Amino acid sequence: MPNRTRITKQLRAIRTFLKRADRDLRRLGPLVRAAERAAKRSAMKPRRKLRLSPARRRSLKLQGSYMGYMRQLKPKQKARVKAVKQKKGFPAAIAMARGFSIRSVG
Repeated sequence: MPNRTRITKQLRAIRTFLKRADRDLRRLGPLVRAAERAAKRSAMKPRRKLRLSPARRRSLKLQGSYMGYMRQLKPKQKARVKAVKQKKGFPAAIAMARGFSIRSVG
């Protein structure tokens, strides 16, 4: 008799698992269809090509290197570099920040 109750419990657990899996799969169907529709809609719309002038590209590159160096600095160093940027511009600020980051690493 004990084997029968074990088997019954196992069968009940399997049935419960299958019911849950079935319910989850039924819920997943509409979500997948909606995602497919959204993907089709976005694929149909061509994105505009970003056109950067050489001057704008240079300024973005300067800004990116400035931000990269600033990320590595301590708050006091950041304040000094920001002051230099206000007075002398990005190239001077980047040079100063590069000096700070080299000294802190070595």
